[in-house]
Amino acid sequence: MQTQTYRSNPLLRISYSLIAPIYDLVVARALLGARTRSLKALPNLAAGKVLLSGIGTGLDLPLLPALHHYTALDFNAAMLSRARPRATNLHIDWILGDCMSLPFADNHFDHVVLHLITSVVPHPAQCLIDATRVLKPGGTIILLDKFLSPGQRAPLRRALNPLSRRLATRMDVVFEELLSDTPTLEVISNTPALMGNWFRSIVLQKRT
Repeated sequence: MQTQTYRSNPLLRISYSLIAPIYDLVVARALLGARTRSLKALPNLAAGKVLLSGIGTGLDLPLLPALHHYTALDFNAAMLSRARPRATNLHIDWILGDCMSLPFADNHFDHVVLHLITSVVPHPAQCLIDATRVLKPGGTIILLDKFLSPGQRAPLRRALNPLSRRLATRMDVVFEELLSDTPTLEVISNTPALMGNWFRSIVLQKRT
């Protein structure tokens, strides 16, 4: 599959630099409940290594259990700078990098959190493939995003997609198509999270 790194998509990078100051006003309150419920899938007894791939402005950070060692990665420096103050009492490393080409060894993390990132990157399947690569066997991927259902027409979303995918987010991602490219993943749960079935909360486990 062709891979496009964040540096080769300057329009999206510039767009998110401009969006960063207002991002929280738009999405924080609307998605707080969905984020909270999704992150309950992280263990709160046994410490592990957790990758927050596409951390954005760090809205997940106040909701995370403090026992884990986190690595927060994003393609945009403006987003990372806004996330840092939210990391109070967390053991966390910060990485400017590409969710589609992660700078980590295979089987490195116990858990990977993908919140609202598979619908942003140019190649969502590659984002999930690389998250799976760096995940240890038996580890989990905690996914929250907006997806179309297989065969869903959604004419308005598809009509807006050519512009929205260049500036902020894709509206045409089908989760089941992403999963077909990652045969080592098993679906543990797949539930509606917001706006009917458009936003879904999904937990995946890498087979041992």
